[in-house]
Amino acid sequence: DFIEGAGVAGVVEAIHIFTTTLKTGDNKTVIIPNGDLASGTIVNYSTQATRRVDLVFGIGYGDDVAFAERVLNDILDDHEKVLDKPEALVKLHALADSSVNFIVRPWVRTEDYWDVYWDLTREVKLRFDREGISIPFPQRDLHIYQENG
Repeated sequence: DFIEGAGVAGVVEAIHIFTTTLKTGDNKTVIIPNGDLASGTIVNYSTQATRRVDLVFGIGYGDDVAFAERVLNDILDDHEKVLDKPEALVKLHALADSSVNFIVRPWVRTEDYWDVYWDLTREVKLRFDREGISIPFPQRDLHIYQENG
């Protein structure tokens, strides 16, 4: 199982009387005292057959919200690893400082989580570029006033 607990995330390699051994994503072996695991929260990412991928994509305030929403839904519909049930969610989420943000929440098989996460992030950038939808970055306007004196 892939777990997160005691400030560490990794695949459980062994459980002993006093310690649990995890292998991290970058191939480190971490030995955690079981007391540390027992006294905190453990998140197990492997127990459920499906997981929801939570993504946020921002568009410019001058972009067409309905069009961007259709593009995001098309991207989800076209990805072979995005599940039909439960249904994916694409909603306008926030009017942020520099962008209009959508939440994009498709469901996938647990083993497909990272492939879908990375695929969708890449495809949204490519499709937004092709469709002329901007992905804004934080900007500040600087006003300089000169005093006559």
